[in-house]
Amino acid sequence: MALNGNEAVAWAVKQSNVDVVSAYPITPQTIIVERISEFVNNGEMDAEFIHVESEHSALSAAWGAALAGARAFTATSAQGLALMWEVLYITAATRAPVVMAVVNRALSAPINIHNDHSDTMGARDSGWIQIYSEDAQEAYDNTIMAFKIAEQALFPVMVTLDGFTISHTLQNVIVLPDEVVSDFVGVRKIPRIKLPRIHGEKEIPLMLNPKYPITFGPLDLYDYYFEHKVQQNEAMKETFPVIERVHKEYGEISGRSYEPVFMIPYRTEDADVVIFGLSSTMSVVRKVVDELRAEGKRVGAIRFRVFRPFPADVIRKELSKFHAVGILDRCISFGGEGGPLFTEVRSALYGLSSRPIVHNYIYGLGGRDLPRKLIVKIFDELLSAREEPESPVVKYVGVRE
Repeated sequence: MALNGNEAVAWAVKQSNVDVVSAYPITPQTIIVERISEFVNNGEMDAEFIHVESEHSALSAAWGAALAGARAFTATSAQGLALMWEVLYITAATRAPVVMAVVNRALSAPINIHNDHSDTMGARDSGWIQIYSEDAQEAYDNTIMAFKIAEQALFPVMVTLDGFTISHTLQNVIVLPDEVVSDFVGVRKIPRIKLPRIHGEKEIPLMLNPKYPITFGPLDLYDYYFEHKVQQNEAMKETFPVIERVHKEYGEISGRSYEPVFMIPYRTEDADVVIFGLSSTMSVVRKVVDELRAEGKRVGAIRFRVFRPFPADVIRKELSKFHAVGILDRCISFGGEGGPLFTEVRSALYGLSSRPIVHNYIYGLGGRDLPRKLIVKIFDELLSAREEPESPVVKYVGVRE
């Protein structure tokens, strides 16, 4: 089926037994909620479609619906995600399994509607699982898997796709039959808990229910707040096997395997150097790898898929065998020593007795292309790198001086 990335996400939502969709359009995400509204209006999708007046309300509505036991979805981009900021943390801390598509777009100012990753990288510490898609097919697949991951892990999930590059370009997307997706995601199962001081030994559903009243997100000062935040962090680390298990199960029904789940290597078996990065850019990097391999250069690529939870152990194991690694960041950490992906990967590698040289390349802000010749230049620099720099090497690729 010929679908752009936004339509692919909408189809995944349509097939996933979603109960509530809250919608506030923002470029380049608008097509997602437009298509879903058409599905609901045409009777092709049985869901409550809630029009709201802002992105803050969009996520608030999805959060409330999820706490009431519904399977809930929303979508946004850039400033919309920024306007959700308060509720991002609340959704994660109350373990509400909302799924949200974020069509990556540069943050203002100046106003820019095109792609970079400053929006979702800014939300990296909000407690959401983040899965980055390379193309429309993966955006479809990731969205379906996200519902199952969210509900089994009890964490909200962001599925990201590059604005316009993926969201507005047509691709032949293989869409599964409705019943296959419906059976895979099933009907949301609400966990049951005990609250002895309120409800005795009786198990009650972990949801808003007037029959068994409970409170989400009450006052929590210095006496317990710290412990609860540590528990939240530890719980997120326990989502690794959930993410892997759901990917394996999805591979069995779809025939499409995303393995290794957290990062996908390309021609790295005998590579001396690799470029490590996210999303649609890595398809171009792979083509350059093929060209340079034909010239006898031992280069490879690794596409990173799951940024949160951060798979530090996997990164250490995978990257420690190379001579040099170039980290692509489509985001600036203002005042920092490199982009967010670079600083976290380099930190993960720092404790190794034998670690690769790691350079940071910031590129593509506001939708600027990363052409082939610049990727070749990055590989040439990595191949000639001879020692770890005393301070992080951060270069801006494709910026005019």
